[in-house]
Order: sequence, then structure tokens, then C-alpha cells
Amino acid sequence: MSTPLTSGVLVTMIGEAVLQDRLINLLTKLRVSGYTIIPAQGAGSHGRRMGDMAGYNTNIEIKTIVTPEISTQLFEDLKPLQSNHALIAFRQTVDGLFD
Repeated sequence: MSTPLTSGVLVTMIGEAVLQDRLINLLTKLRVSGYTIIPAQGAGSHGRRMGDMAGYNTNIEIKTIVTPEISTQLFEDLKPLQSNHALIAFRQTVDGLFD
């Protein structure tokens, strides 16, 4: 017996930890039902982010599953943040057990 799966759009944002409150406020404004925040380390065009000192040179990863329309609005709202902060975002269509 197979379980019916729900489709959605997984949005992943990776950026400076100082953006955390702004990103949460943005998700709240868009009425996103949930999200996950994970500390992140790595390197990219903005240099290395190793998270070795709390609050300094640290990144976070935020994931949420939303509708296609909300993902489009989220990307529009994220774009201005890229001018002053290290931030990337991408989306994927997913099927799973979520509401």
C-alpha cells in the first residue's frame, strides 16, 4: 500500500548568521508554516566561513518547503539582501510527507 505524497518547493538559503532574524521575519511575513535552521561552514566567493567564533564569520542554512508562488516571492524579497551580505538561495521541487 503506497502513501500519497505531497508536492512542494524546498527553498534553501545559506547566508551570514547576522541575517537570521531578518530571514525569519521574512518567512513569518510570507506565512511560511515552518523552517529549519542549521549552522553552516564552508567557502565560496565571499571567503571561508568556518564558524570558529560565535557570531563572527559564521553562516546559517535555512530550509523551508513552500508553494511555488511563495518561493517566487521569497526570492524577490531575498535579492536586495545580496548587495550587502553573503547569501545564496536555491529551490527544488520535492515530494514527501509534509503538509
